[in-house]
Order: sequence, then structure tokens, then C-alpha cells
Amino acid sequence: MSRPQEPHRPFFPFGNPFRMISPKGSVLSPQLLAVLHAFEVTLGERLKKLMPKSNDEILSLSWMTLAMQMLSETHNDIKTLIADLDLPVHDWDEKWIDVYLDISVKLLDICIAFSSELSRLNQGNLLLQCALHKLNSSSSKQFARAQSSLDGWKKHIDSRNPRIEKCDGILDNLVGSLDLPKVKKSPKGKVLMQAMYGVKVQTVFVCSVFAAAFSGSTKKLIDLDVAEIYTWAPEFKSLQNLVNEEVRVRFSSGRFTVLKELEAVDSAVKELYPIIPDVVDPIETELDLKTVEQLGRATEKLSEGLDLLAKGVDGFFQVVLSGRDALLSNLRSGGTVYDRGSGGNIGVQAVN
Repeated sequence: MSRPQEPHRPFFPFGNPFRMISPKGSVLSPQLLAVLHAFEVTLGERLKKLMPKSNDEILSLSWMTLAMQMLSETHNDIKTLIADLDLPVHDWDEKWIDVYLDISVKLLDICIAFSSELSRLNQGNLLLQCALHKLNSSSSKQFARAQSSLDGWKKHIDSRNPRIEKCDGILDNLVGSLDLPKVKKSPKGKVLMQAMYGVKVQTVFVCSVFAAAFSGSTKKLIDLDVAEIYTWAPEFKSLQNLVNEEVRVRFSSGRFTVLKELEAVDSAVKELYPIIPDVVDPIETELDLKTVEQLGRATEKLSEGLDLLAKGVDGFFQVVLSGRDALLSNLRSGGTVYDRGSGGNIGVQAVN
């Protein structure tokens, strides 16, 4: 997973998108209002889907996979909205293009960091599999080696990923650089900017929760204050309040991790680890098979969850990259209209 190297541009250089788009100036037509309304209603529905039925679902790998799926769908929707607006690229303010490209380059960096962390967690699973294999042996030497594998797992999981540590800087930049020059007003531009605001709010929320979970620090959690004027604001506020509060509670309780499946593995390891040295003769001394089986099930569930989430992150990476590539291709070829392509991507129509 890699991204094109380009100089970073200022984020959202068209003014503060976290303020209500002023009704003054150009007035939105019923058609444009309908396009914007449809986008925002769909965004609200996605946020509802992310509302956990119980606190136990928060930061389970299945919930995180759903969050990444919802994020991919919202980013695909912004491409559909651009097509519905029939906004020719020659009508785009240069700063709008900077916005789109700068969003994408930062999100590609975040995806790379998340993929790196998921890969690191999966490497830890290899040590668990090795330990489980040795625990099924009848040799006391193998039991000692199993304990060594569990030691290796603990050290591996306790280590920190420097790429994740950099995510808060990226997220802070997305939120912090808001007071920037405005672009010329246009009805279609207003719709695009307001829709992109919704995309950014959902994106920052999901990515900040992921960064907090992976880093083991609530410092990476971001609380966004969304105005009530947005139709999706109530759903977002309810979701953000519930998830962020629960994450902070878990960290404040001194838990090993806030990731549900990883915590289940750690719990089984802690229960099993003290027993292993007492097993001098595996034939005469029975190891707690129930605990071994518990560790095996937890390890398998963690592995499956990490694989699914990794696919979700990669899918989001591809959505962001395809949108970026389509815009750059359009600019190079002299295309004028964003059209829907296959797979939800933006297609390009060249000028005849």
C-alpha cells in the first residue's frame, strides 16, 4: 500500500467549513437542495448504523470494520454528488482542487499507518499460534518454549508503532487549519463544500477513534462540535458522545487495551501464563485445557477480525486513491465533466 508523493497543500483553504454555509449571495435551486438533502440524509443513516446496541460493541473489530465500510461508502457518495452537480472541472476553483487533493493525501497516510498496525498485530498472532502448538505437546521443554512465546507476544503487543504516533498530527492538521481564505461563491460550490464538510466530520471521527484505539491513548480522540443546522448533526453527536466517552472510560480503568478481541486474548494469556511453570511432568500434571481452548478461540477470533478490518482499510485506501487519480487524470486530459464510472468511481469524459 503506497501513495503518490506530492507536496502537501493547506487543508480546506476555502474558509472555515465548520461554519454554516451562508444563505447570502447565490441561492440554491430546488434541484441543488434536493441533491444536498439526499446526500445528508444518507450520511445520517450511516451514522445511525454505527450506533452500537451496547457498549460492548464499541471498538470490537466487527464495529471497526463496519465504521470503515461506512466511511468508504460516504467517500463514494461525494464522487456521486460531484457527478450529480454536473460541475465541470474548468469551473472548479483551484482551491477546491487543492482541498480534494490535500484531503486524499492525508487520508492515504492514515490508511498506511492503520494497515501497518494491523499487520503488526497479526505478527503477534504468529507467536500465539506457536505457543498454542507447543502447549498441545507432551514435552515439558515445549511447555517452557510456549511460555517464551507468550513472553514474546506480550513484549510485541506492548511496543508502539511510530506510524500510529504520527496520526494525531495529521488529524490535528485536518481540524486545526480552518481559518483560511474563502473562494468565490457559487450555488454548486456551496453544495460541494457543505457535503465535503460532512465527509470530513465522519472521517475525522472514525480515524481519531481508530488512532486512539491503536495507540492506547485518549489524546488522539477528537471531539467535534457540529452545528444543529445539519440534518445529520443529532446522529453524529449521539454517536460521538457514546463512543468517545466509552473509550475514555476504558482507558481510565487501566485496561490493557480497548480493542475487545485483543483484550479477550490478553485475559486468556494472563490466566494461562502462571500455570505453565507448575507443569513439571505433562503426563502426570494436567494443564488447564479449558484455558488453552479459550486462548485458541480468542486467538482465532482476533485473527479473523484483524483480517476483515485490514480488508476494510485497504478498501477505503482504494476508494480515496481512485477518486484522487480520476481528478488528476481529468486535469491532465482536459476533461470537463465528472461522470459515474464502474464500481462507484469517478469517470472522465474528455472534451471533443
